[in-house]
Amino acid sequence: MRVQPITCYRPAPHAAETFAALPYDVFNRAEAAAYVADHPGSFLAIDRPETAFGPDQDMYAPEVYTKAGELIRAKAYEGTLLKDTTPCFYLYRLEMDGRSQLGVVAACSVAEYESSIIKRHEKTRPNKTADRVQHIRATGAQTGPVFLTYRDNAAIDIIVSVARSASPLYDFTDEQGVRQTIWRVARPVAVDALADAFSLVPCAYIADGHHRASAAAQVAHDLRAEAGDPDDELPSDMFLAVLFPASQLYVMPYNRVIVDTAGLDEDALLDAIAQAGFEVGAAQTDPVEPDEARRFGLYAFGSWHELRYVGEAPDASVDPARSLDVSILQERVLGPILGIDDPRTSKRIQFVGGIEGTAGLERRAGTDGLAFSLCPTTVDQLMAVSDADELMPPKSTWFEPKLRSGLFIRRV
Repeated sequence: MRVQPITCYRPAPHAAETFAALPYDVFNRAEAAAYVADHPGSFLAIDRPETAFGPDQDMYAPEVYTKAGELIRAKAYEGTLLKDTTPCFYLYRLEMDGRSQLGVVAACSVAEYESSIIKRHEKTRPNKTADRVQHIRATGAQTGPVFLTYRDNAAIDIIVSVARSASPLYDFTDEQGVRQTIWRVARPVAVDALADAFSLVPCAYIADGHHRASAAAQVAHDLRAEAGDPDDELPSDMFLAVLFPASQLYVMPYNRVIVDTAGLDEDALLDAIAQAGFEVGAAQTDPVEPDEARRFGLYAFGSWHELRYVGEAPDASVDPARSLDVSILQERVLGPILGIDDPRTSKRIQFVGGIEGTAGLERRAGTDGLAFSLCPTTVDQLMAVSDADELMPPKSTWFEPKLRSGLFIRRV
């Protein structure tokens, strides 16, 4: 893999804790507006610039993206953002609930993304990619890193371990209780060693940030065309990323809520699920939190049921995407029984990250809907699907903790 050090704008140390923000896409519009109202100095005001306007404003209008550019320049002018002009790597550690993951902040190749050296596992939606394209063009920068993972590499581990023996650049605990620690790796010998070690890594996988990667690729093509396709590399030919070893990642389930019962009463629903190849457990009050494949929880009509799939399933070695629990649930229950034929576009389905827990599923389902809890998709399954050039169903993985945006702003 081709992995390069970056130059970037980053927050002044005193401002990092209040400036860094969760990614733009974990908020809906109302949540983003409320958060920015309470945290006006947050990067989310730049990441979601519609928050500077009223609720009736078209959030994709040109003036909204112009506002993002104005805000980021203002932060640089006032000193909230500092310009780091020395090409360097950064080490980014996140610690949550006694677990930690330590990644390398770097620039990765758009060409390698397009040639599947950097592998994807989800479809992207044109409107969501277009939003991030306009944001990059208006700010002149890549502001949210793409979350990549790679199979563990002992040489990289050793270099990273030595580099983080220095004093950190930032060290704070965010509102979610996640400790964020960042080191700067600027010594030429260490920079070269990391780049050389990554050159021996055959591929990486997008864990989160498919739309950010897609947008970076589109901007790279646009700027190259506007420049007359120069021979020299442009900054936009690389994109901002954080690369984590796979063994350190924590995946939570990505559960499903259906807002109604598709007109089925309790007996008809449970009978249809049984006919679809599931053993249906007795009603219980305790939530079902599956911890192995082929087991699911169903919350319906005020009770929980454990579901165990015993029907035929595709061989994971032949068809890794269709063998996933999220695929079995979609193909056996959500589609044929509940009428969710296209989960990407249906208004009747909600995807709920495991961070909300089963209490969140019960609350969202209420008295009129249904909820399904799932066993988390594993990183190995993600890699197998990507290696097979297949795509997962939407919202198959929920990674925690989330990377903060605004800590590294890479100008293109």
